[in-house]
Amino acid sequence: MPVDVLKNKVILKHEKGSVAEILFYGATVISWRTASPESTERLFLSSAAALDGTKPVRGGIPLIFPCFGAPSHPEHGRLGQHGFARSELWSWGGVVVDDNTGVSVKFSLGSNPKVAAVYDKPFNLEYVVTLAEHHLSTDLHVKNTSTAPGALQFQALFHNYIRAPSNQVSITPLQNKRYYDKTETSEEVRNVPKLETRPEVTVTKFTDSVYEDAPEEYKISWPEGGISVKSRNLPNVVIWNPQENGRKIGDMEDEGWEKFVCLEPGFVRGFVSLESGQTWVGQQTLIADDGLPKL
Repeated sequence: MPVDVLKNKVILKHEKGSVAEILFYGATVISWRTASPESTERLFLSSAAALDGTKPVRGGIPLIFPCFGAPSHPEHGRLGQHGFARSELWSWGGVVVDDNTGVSVKFSLGSNPKVAAVYDKPFNLEYVVTLAEHHLSTDLHVKNTSTAPGALQFQALFHNYIRAPSNQVSITPLQNKRYYDKTETSEEVRNVPKLETRPEVTVTKFTDSVYEDAPEEYKISWPEGGISVKSRNLPNVVIWNPQENGRKIGDMEDEGWEKFVCLEPGFVRGFVSLESGQTWVGQQTLIADDGLPKL
């Protein structure tokens, strides 16, 4: 299937009409369009987002590594918000799979002088993006390339901006899961877990919740559509929408918060710990439910 490698991005095209675009900057998926119904964009990308590598992209699927939010690990003290993976130029690794079911491509990132100035742990990242007719999958492979004793400790997350009417979406199944409410004004309260009592989670008000022991299968529904998300090795999920607080975000388009919900599978409560030579893989698959054939 066609894979167009351009100066700043890679475009994947499925024979059934679906298309995905991935920037080399941050290996950020900025578009995923399915052929049915019609040609439908599944990801939100702010019209004010910078796509020239000057700052992380507001929208699509930014890749978070090795810290989520402000750094909390002693080895991450020099890192900025959400680490560096989303703001580095990744290398093209070529086509991994190309058959009648889909096409997979690979990107890679290792240490470089810019990264080493703020993060001196040896590592290698490989990121595989797979486009199928109704699916988009992203797999992050993290390897501890150090030959010395000692673990590589990190967090990782797929920051999915799902295009959907935020005031109409519902998210399941998170009922009876513990979560941390980052919208609370007191740090003490933010660090006390709450219990999710709602059968369907909504984002009609400012929402920033980190769920523990997440089910790794989620359904985002709204009257005209739906997306399912399945993940592996990602025991947390973040649900985020700023609502009117989005006005304070410089690269958020006007009323942009009305057009998306972020559902972000990750490992962000605690840290993955990898010994020398070990590899960890975190995976997710996004499924366009409303485009699937009706049975």
